[in-house]
Amino acid sequence: MTAISHSPFSATVLGLPRVGPRRELKRATESYWAGKIDAARLHETARALRRDQYTELISAGVDSVPVGTFSYYDQMLDTAALLGALPDRVAGIEDPLDRYFAAARGTESVEPLEMTKWFDTNYHYLVPEIGPETTFTLHPDELLAQLAEAIELAVPARPVVIGPITFLKLAKTTGAAALDRVGELVPLYQELLRRLAAAGAAWVQIDEPALVTDLTADELAVLRGVYTELTASANRPAILVATYFGHPGPALEALAGTEVEGVAIDLVAGADVADVAAVPALVNKLLVAGVVDGRNVWRTDLDHALSTLATLLGSANSVAVSTSCSLLHVPYTLAVETQLDDALRSWLAFGAEKIAEVRVLAAGLNSGTESVAAELAAARAAAASRKADPRIGNAQVRARLAALGPDAVRRAPAEQRRTLQQGRLQLPPLPTTTIGSYPQTSAIRLARAALRKGEIDRAEYVRRMRNEIGEVIALQEKLELDVLVHGEPERNDMVQYFAEQLDGFAATELGWVQSYGTRCVRPPILFGDVSRPAAMTVDWITYAQSLTDKPVKGMLTGPVTILAWSFVRDDQSLADSARQVALAIRDETVDLQNAGIRIVQVDEPALRELLPLRVADQQAYLDWSVHAFRLATSGVADSVQVHTHLCYSEFGEVIDAIAGLDADVTSIEAARSHMEVLDDLNASGFDAGVGPGVYDIHSPRVPGVEEITGSLRAALEAVPAERLWVNPDCGLKTRGPAEVEAALRNMVAAARSVR
Repeated sequence: MTAISHSPFSATVLGLPRVGPRRELKRATESYWAGKIDAARLHETARALRRDQYTELISAGVDSVPVGTFSYYDQMLDTAALLGALPDRVAGIEDPLDRYFAAARGTESVEPLEMTKWFDTNYHYLVPEIGPETTFTLHPDELLAQLAEAIELAVPARPVVIGPITFLKLAKTTGAAALDRVGELVPLYQELLRRLAAAGAAWVQIDEPALVTDLTADELAVLRGVYTELTASANRPAILVATYFGHPGPALEALAGTEVEGVAIDLVAGADVADVAAVPALVNKLLVAGVVDGRNVWRTDLDHALSTLATLLGSANSVAVSTSCSLLHVPYTLAVETQLDDALRSWLAFGAEKIAEVRVLAAGLNSGTESVAAELAAARAAAASRKADPRIGNAQVRARLAALGPDAVRRAPAEQRRTLQQGRLQLPPLPTTTIGSYPQTSAIRLARAALRKGEIDRAEYVRRMRNEIGEVIALQEKLELDVLVHGEPERNDMVQYFAEQLDGFAATELGWVQSYGTRCVRPPILFGDVSRPAAMTVDWITYAQSLTDKPVKGMLTGPVTILAWSFVRDDQSLADSARQVALAIRDETVDLQNAGIRIVQVDEPALRELLPLRVADQQAYLDWSVHAFRLATSGVADSVQVHTHLCYSEFGEVIDAIAGLDADVTSIEAARSHMEVLDDLNASGFDAGVGPGVYDIHSPRVPGVEEITGSLRAALEAVPAERLWVNPDCGLKTRGPAEVEAALRNMVAAARSVR
């Protein structure tokens, strides 16, 4: 094989996770919020995590280390702080760390920034607010400190910042179009580049994932202008512009026409060697080739990746091997997963294993395939094992899906269903409810841990969970809510809980991935055809219903969200996997109906999340995602009220799909965005029941009755009373019992007042 051309570095990753392999940063941060540790202790935990990562990367053969992807909460929030763009309402908080956290999660007197999904991932970012009053100023101390820390450890550091195009396009701007403010940012980035160079940085990575979305001709012109100005700066480091999550399309040619020294391209999620070859100007740049998937957990096909890399050598003089995006989106290491069977383990690669794959590919490209023959043989054996494993295919599931006709996704017209359901439920105007989960108390967590360790048996666990359900039902009746939930004490996570009961899935022990801030999830692994061996929720829901005469919702997670929050097999289409999951959820809805449950909620908070980034690809996704939801929910009688829940997304982009779900009631995040979603719903002609969230559960503040009353009156301007529901933004799992009770009491009082 041809040897790699001389490159400033040959093996790297685009970013790193930061919560810690055992969620050390999460625990330290929450301890700081609770006043149990001081800022110095929190900073020391962060430094220790960064030092460990640097050591591991260098030991693994990485010769350029990203620095600055660490964050105490979110990198977009870090960028807002870097550019002096935190909202004015936190300016009075003297301590910079507390000011930062106030912008992230709010206080009793300060509303937090909005939060939404980072492109098409399950990671949530804080949305910067840019208004006419915003004056950008540079505050690089934190980034410079992390760079100095790395250099002191002899780390080949490459500082990473979010680029001005992405920052502005993802911000919430008022008074001007997003990119109209870019001229104010360029001088700050120029100064930042000078400061980083003076501090010892030879390369700087500027992340511009917004370049893989559809850009107008004017936006492409702005892109060229920005990077022409930045590369004209004196005394700067070399610039690597990183694109990921898709194909940069015409933005690639625009970047190649500037003097940036390097471009990182995601060769897993969209771009290929032909796209690179079509841009001759790349030949004089460093091409950082993202051939190792940074978002999924399947082992890389090393032979294919090496072939891709070798071909790229004809289009660029310098090639470095990398992950396709940051490793933020995958667990730290497979080494701690002792419960996975050997065959399945052999098919997987988590963060540490992906770093090792980068090293193997760089070595193979540098020294020839003979130098990595053993690693190539192991990868081939794993691929053969996976293909032959009988768990991958289930003929019964496939036959059942093939036999479904068009009636499988049909229900009676919405108005007809509404009449049947109201006659059965007898609910008041503006019915009050919650989304599903209630606080996961220490007693719940201790019981779950005791069951896992074998300290209690299943019968004792069920007894304890029933006690928790009884307390939640009693609380809701005391607060006089209209439609109740069982509180989900038995559920570790809204996706993992179901995955652990479905064939075709596997769960991890320590496969934690950051969702937002200190919130982490363990995405299950969907590796084979999916089926439901037995009912998953019926016993819990029917027990809760036996404690009250009020309707209790059956709570399920929808097929699209189960896919979005899992690591999904890459050997068949997402649409096919979604249909299999939908069939399993459909069986559960029918069992709930047959057990006497009158309302079934099938949550799809990730509907917008999987939307392809380019418009041309979106309709096909929306078609199969809507079909999967309707397949999951159309097996019940018209008298059963079907609810769904969506949260933290730009809903205007999928508003027609939301209507297409044909749910009887849709609850939706609206508090942080001040009911903006209702305008989109009205414009689309949406005419089903809707519950816009009247308070933000991701903030510790308890809204007053007057505040919630104002939200409801605003909602009534867009939604008639007969279709309006009253609920929080999302589930209450992460909140404390006292604040939940206070907030719900205020919510019920506000609903009663508005009635």
